[in-house]
Amino acid sequence: MDEHGDNLTQARLAYAAHDWHTAAAHFDAVATERLTADDLAAYAHAAWWLGRIEDNLRLTTAACDAFLADSRPVEAAWAALVLGIFHVSRGDEPQGMGWIGRAARLLEGVPECPVHGYLLHLTEVEASMAAGQPAAAVDAARRMRDLGRRLDQPDLVAMGLNGEGRALIKSGHVVDGLRLLDEAMVAVLGGELAPFVSGTLYCHTIAACHEVADIRRMTRWIELTERWLATFPAAVAFGGLCAVHRAQLHLFRGEWDEAERKALRVGADLDANRIDYAAEAWYVVAEARRLRGDPGAADAYDEAHARGRDPQPGRALLRLQEGDPVGAATSVRSAVAAVGTDPLRRAPLCAAAVEIAVAAGRLDDAATAASELSATAKTYATSGLEAMAATARGAVLLAEGSAEEALAVLRDACRRWHDLGAVYDAAGTCVRLAEAYRALGDEASAVAEVARAEKTYEHLGAHRPARGSPGGLTRRECEVLALVADGRSNREIGEALYISDRTVARHLTNIFHKIDVSSRTQAARYAIDHGLTATR
Repeated sequence: MDEHGDNLTQARLAYAAHDWHTAAAHFDAVATERLTADDLAAYAHAAWWLGRIEDNLRLTTAACDAFLADSRPVEAAWAALVLGIFHVSRGDEPQGMGWIGRAARLLEGVPECPVHGYLLHLTEVEASMAAGQPAAAVDAARRMRDLGRRLDQPDLVAMGLNGEGRALIKSGHVVDGLRLLDEAMVAVLGGELAPFVSGTLYCHTIAACHEVADIRRMTRWIELTERWLATFPAAVAFGGLCAVHRAQLHLFRGEWDEAERKALRVGADLDANRIDYAAEAWYVVAEARRLRGDPGAADAYDEAHARGRDPQPGRALLRLQEGDPVGAATSVRSAVAAVGTDPLRRAPLCAAAVEIAVAAGRLDDAATAASELSATAKTYATSGLEAMAATARGAVLLAEGSAEEALAVLRDACRRWHDLGAVYDAAGTCVRLAEAYRALGDEASAVAEVARAEKTYEHLGAHRPARGSPGGLTRRECEVLALVADGRSNREIGEALYISDRTVARHLTNIFHKIDVSSRTQAARYAIDHGLTATR
């Protein structure tokens, strides 16, 4: 056997063993004209696992041509479909859709085969979900699953189950949807599926858990994905995708330095083959920087936006952090309007809208957003959404002056965040708890909650706004009090701050209680004594 023949034999054996690195190294040493169509397809596949995207696209195109020359339309259609998937994933939708169209044409008149199922997955299951039509996606996923059973193709069956599960979740049938996701993953864990399909199902499942804020399930599937990836000598591509999900978890748990490091490591590499994941990596970087008060947050949001990721609600929260609550409120309100009707996509925006609206004194807006978030949490009933909804409701009750009712809600929210390991969110809830205790005259409990939050913030290196507002007054309350000292009426204050008379009255009730006064005259004197005047 000559050197080329030996390398080709070694390449084929390594590929069959899923040793992508060794397979690619031996294929590299063989002259291209000596590679069969199957060799070209295997070479391309190994290159993809190693992150060699340009080589993958070149070799898969060559494989498609070779399959056609060998009169093998099914295999040629599969190669075309793969090219379509990879081009779309890297942001080149026109070329990607062109290859998918070619795959469909190549399958015309071909007896039912697995490639028909994968084409159905792309053109109907995924397309219907992207169009906000989960019922159509459920129907297509069931047809895909049934095809897999007829052809005895476990890969297709598992993909169909996963697609149906994700579509059911989108429809609000979360329990049934998650059950199907877990069922599909049993086949993955059992080693029954091809590696590419297994990796795809891991990614789809983790992303679905993240979208519904099922943090516990997301954590477990990330752990299992990392364990699965460790069984391969090299798995650069799926390893990068999993690293983005792990970075999301680091962010959630307050491990911001690690979240940024991990996201930055994989972000640039993913530009070549998964621009959507690269965009999410940059959003994680931006959030980590915002939470630490790093001025580089704005640039990272821009990087995410440039790759197609909506930079909201992070960008609006950054404006709030920079001291522009009115601008932040306008920004997040636009984001909510732009995102459409999908409750899961709206949920994080609503959570941010509550925080921003309360800071801006727009309590009607805050109440509306909190109400929507509560409805979403009731429909989807996952741990993360329920914690978000409780936090939002408690914040609104507190801002409206219902401290006693807010106290129970905020304590529940704090417990939920702690159970999930979300220490930063728990600390923020502690701050609101302190306000509630203080409003009820329980200064000792208020001090304890503030100390608890401060300890967490110090440990995390979290950004905190500059202190200095007397009497525990919020920024908006200071603005209202300054205008009271200036002799303005409630209506004039409302006009100046773009809030309703009723909201002004609520603020004044809170202010009077916090600074222990009973009249506007006493409040004005307090403002003057503490430097809180409109001209300060």
